Amino acid sequence: MAKQCEVCGKKAQVGNLVSHSNIKTKRRFNPNLQTVRHQFDDGSVRTIVCCTRCIRSGAVRKPSPRNVNA
Repeated sequence: MAKQCEVCGKKAQVGNLVSHSNIKTKRRFNPNLQTVRHQFDDGSVRTIVCCTRCIRSGAVRKPSPRNVNA
């Protein structure tokens, strides 16, 4: 899975893991990326990788459910 949001471009950041004895080691803060189906303005549907902030804010428009029984 990609480590970057396809909508906003959010990607991993680096920081320090600070122990109880105040020793600092490098760590990564990864964004919460999800694979979701997105309907574009031209009507095409494609699976994209985006962060939950974009899904929640409405930047990703989900298509109507597929009718499997028809």
